[in-house]
Amino acid sequence: MPEIHFPAGFIWGAATSAYQIEGAWNADGKGESVWDRFCHSGWRVDGNDHGDVACDHYHRYAEDVALLKNLGVHSYRFSTAWTRVLPEGRGRVNPAGLGFYDRLVDALLEAGIQPNLTLNHWDLPQALQEMGGWNNRECVNWFTDYARVMLDALGDRVRMWSTHNEPWVAAFLGYQSAGMAPGIADSSQAYQAAHHLLLSHGRTVQLFRQGGYPGEIGIVLNVSHSQPASDRPADVAAFQRSYESGLALFAQPLFHGTYPQMLMDWLGAMAPRVEPGDMETIHTPIDFLGLNYYFSTAISYDTHGGLLKARQDHITMPMWGHTEMGWGVYWEGLHQLLLHFKEQYCNPRMFITENGCAALDKPDADGFVQDDERIDYIRHHLKAAHEAIEAGVRLDGYYVWSLLDNFEWWDGYRPRFGIIRVDYDSLRRTPKASYNWYREVIARNGLAW
Repeated sequence: MPEIHFPAGFIWGAATSAYQIEGAWNADGKGESVWDRFCHSGWRVDGNDHGDVACDHYHRYAEDVALLKNLGVHSYRFSTAWTRVLPEGRGRVNPAGLGFYDRLVDALLEAGIQPNLTLNHWDLPQALQEMGGWNNRECVNWFTDYARVMLDALGDRVRMWSTHNEPWVAAFLGYQSAGMAPGIADSSQAYQAAHHLLLSHGRTVQLFRQGGYPGEIGIVLNVSHSQPASDRPADVAAFQRSYESGLALFAQPLFHGTYPQMLMDWLGAMAPRVEPGDMETIHTPIDFLGLNYYFSTAISYDTHGGLLKARQDHITMPMWGHTEMGWGVYWEGLHQLLLHFKEQYCNPRMFITENGCAALDKPDADGFVQDDERIDYIRHHLKAAHEAIEAGVRLDGYYVWSLLDNFEWWDGYRPRFGIIRVDYDSLRRTPKASYNWYREVIARNGLAW
């Protein structure tokens, strides 16, 4: 059977996020986040679940680092909880919270694993949300101050930094649809929040450069490949609006220093308020771009399709069906997206910072899961990524989502994305077949095809 091999130095990793795995939601002086408040408000999440305990990574991080070491990853992507370090979101630093991340970073380095730290994975401090959250321009300064605390504490050891994970989700699912924390339904707030997230990113990159911190800094975007459902003008226009309000709303200012003008005209009074110098700040050059890819969609015009008058339908490969999230399986979309960034956004240095699937895991009596569906999903997406590299895309690494089964936001604990099964009663960790398969991929720097 032939093999494909990735370039020398290709980085293999696994990813998690703080609220999804840490638990210890109020331990050792940690403050309340918007996700704490959202979940504790009752029935905002499937099963009325919450992240109070999650995988208890806060107390079990040494066990999880050992599993990472055995997996053979070069890098571990994780996020820090803002409220664990700054309980009120600003001002007083919590030594116990900062100490946890200090120990985690040291444990990773001792295991030969490079930390890849994301500063914000949606868990804004509740105290700041009560002052307007990301809709308040002051949040830009609050975030930059938080970033400075983390850079000063860990910048001597952490070499990869991301400002935000999936700012589209924080802005639009948090401030437009109310489906996620903080649970606000106001389109004008969503677009303003998006602008402030981008502005805080740019300010933090500038802080990183001015402070002379070693290493690299970037941002992580959620991206789905999309295409018009047909060549009808209405579908093509709906696709363009959807594309501009999703991918281009973030990529265009990051790489070209402007917002999509057609979208701004469509939004009218709901367009974000931009002050002089903002776009130049957002456009500050980054060292890398992280892309989180899971699915592709066909966009059609729909008069009942909300602000954008658009409907999205998942595309899936023949005979593949959908994942447990109801998402289509379309690895060609990843290939097309990578090429799109090469051609339209200056071919930046990129990492696939999340990719994986929720499968219908069926553990045996010992808790082991033979998750062939997940293996096949990842295998085909890696092949698509390899083809993009051969076409000149600057892709330097891949992080599987996720290391552990975990709290999956508004879907609670029902979907399981992990390559390690977590029994939520005992918190026992059991590597799945995908864990063993991925370990072989990393060891060979490639896979059989």
